[in-house]
Amino acid sequence: MIVKTRNYRLEKKEYIKMALKAILLQQWWVSLIVLAICAMYFWIPSIWWFIGALLGAGLYLLFWWIQFYGVTQLEQGKMLFERFSYEITSQQIVMKLNAREGMPLKWDQIKRAKVGEDYFLLFVNKAQLIHLPFKIFNTENERKFLISILKTKGLIKQ
Repeated sequence: MIVKTRNYRLEKKEYIKMALKAILLQQWWVSLIVLAICAMYFWIPSIWWFIGALLGAGLYLLFWWIQFYGVTQLEQGKMLFERFSYEITSQQIVMKLNAREGMPLKWDQIKRAKVGEDYFLLFVNKAQLIHLPFKIFNTENERKFLISILKTKGLIKQ
């Protein structure tokens, strides 16, 4: 079966928000470091532990925000924000600019996937992701087919 979607373009602000949320969920352990630094207050009481921890957390968030904002500005990242239609099979995803131009993406290039309330999110790496909202699919069966592919490839567990 081949799933053909409608054209869709990922907005830059939405990309930054989704990528930042994904990296924070993936690197949740950083919050434990912030809490450990704050806990140093009980060993040596000083407000500077809290200031240092909050400053470090702020710089960490700023670092990742700059990384994802930079992807939207670089020439190599412009491809992520083009208007694509997708042809999805069990072998690959073809990202099509038009009827003649397209880029195949094998399923083994996808590191992980997430199924949200109204979207699929496929992670190629930390900075590259493919957002497929449910509205671009023509039928419910096409979404179910994509879910079955993601389960078969081991990208989601449900």
